[in-house]
Amino acid sequence: MAIVTKGVEPASVLMAAPPPAWLEEWCGFAARLRFADLPAEVAQRTRLALLDSIGAIAAGAQEAEVQALAARMVAREGAGEAPVIGLPLAARPGTAAFLNGTAGTMLELDEGNQYARGHPAIHVVPALLAAPRGDGAALLAALALGYEFGSRVGIASKLNVAMHPHGTWGTLGAAIGIAKLHGATADEFRGVVNMAASLGLATSRKTMLEGGTVRNTYAGVSNMLGLTVWDLVRAGFEGERDGVGTVFGHVSATEFRPEEMTRELGSRWEIARNYFKRHAACRYTHGALDALGLILARTGALQPDQVRSIEVDTYVWAAQLDSPLAPNMLAAKFSIPFALATTIVHGAATVPAFRGPARENPAVQALAQRVMVNEDPALTAQLPGLRPARLRITMQDGTVHAAEVTTNRGDTEDPYTEAEVRAKFRELADPVYGAARAQAIEEAVLALGPHQEAAALTELMAR
Repeated sequence: MAIVTKGVEPASVLMAAPPPAWLEEWCGFAARLRFADLPAEVAQRTRLALLDSIGAIAAGAQEAEVQALAARMVAREGAGEAPVIGLPLAARPGTAAFLNGTAGTMLELDEGNQYARGHPAIHVVPALLAAPRGDGAALLAALALGYEFGSRVGIASKLNVAMHPHGTWGTLGAAIGIAKLHGATADEFRGVVNMAASLGLATSRKTMLEGGTVRNTYAGVSNMLGLTVWDLVRAGFEGERDGVGTVFGHVSATEFRPEEMTRELGSRWEIARNYFKRHAACRYTHGALDALGLILARTGALQPDQVRSIEVDTYVWAAQLDSPLAPNMLAAKFSIPFALATTIVHGAATVPAFRGPARENPAVQALAQRVMVNEDPALTAQLPGLRPARLRITMQDGTVHAAEVTTNRGDTEDPYTEAEVRAKFRELADPVYGAARAQAIEEAVLALGPHQEAAALTELMAR
């Protein structure tokens, strides 16, 4: 007699059950997709997301921790054929994907998607660049598809409150992108999805709030695992029948809504609803920083000792970034008080504004202590379409300066122009590669399409 635990179906029943309908639809869509199916504006947005990611990776690779980690790993494993972007090193594909994914999150300048509540591109781009196959059109189609799948899992599920989104559904995005590069069939895509669903990380949101820089490796792990998933599937390993439904409906997240996986599939592309960043800090600080920018445009520069207090009202996730302490660069980037204070003192939320000298500046530290951050439930209710913030600066003489924003610069509702995205890339890449090489990389990315070998781009990025 078979023994059945209450609430759990027998293994024989589970094995016989068909895959979820949404997964069947998705895998057929993924197998059929061709570059020509991407609308022109989606293809161009994909090129810009790729360019932006390369810039963030190259600049992030200049951080001491990334350089030390890359040197250790390449010395232990030996050199490989995949470039460690921004460094004069080449590594094995899995190692390069890990290092480039890690570097890309170091400076908090990688793009994101407000609806998915995360950063899809940096979870896919490093894996694709570590093992390029075919032409530029194939690379772009794989990136758009991997971005789409990861984003839709983020949209369809609600991660546990204590979890950080990096390293969770991003593993699925990387695996889908790699499978597409290899010409996966619908059956193979099904295996990839169910395999990758079980390989996400159990991340902690506290890492970003406390400045735990292990958080920067989460995207790196996703990219490395994305490559591994394809090997597992081709070798005959199997996942569960509905891995996404289990993990993102019960384990890492709740309220998985499968209908979101196929809603407007093929006509609404998440990469076309992404955002690009100019402030070198967590996206949750950007509403307050944009409001500060409106005030400074009216007042001109403010002297920190003339500011009595700053009050910020914002949505729930941003309100968690209320600590004025900045023991390291990551903690500073996840602090609204510090981000506002360093912007007032240094003029902008640039990369140097979060480095050691800025964090140690007594004027910045003192001003950060005078910033109060509060959640306004009415502003929280406007998520995820809007990311609002209200800012009120009270000067020592009693003068009050106030501003409010509902969107962040770079959002779909208030986008940066292509010229601004390209200018950001050059600001990040020129110091790493030199102006001529950076321009060549930029031109190569924006020219990607049929009949252009994707490997030529990775050769340009090798130093």
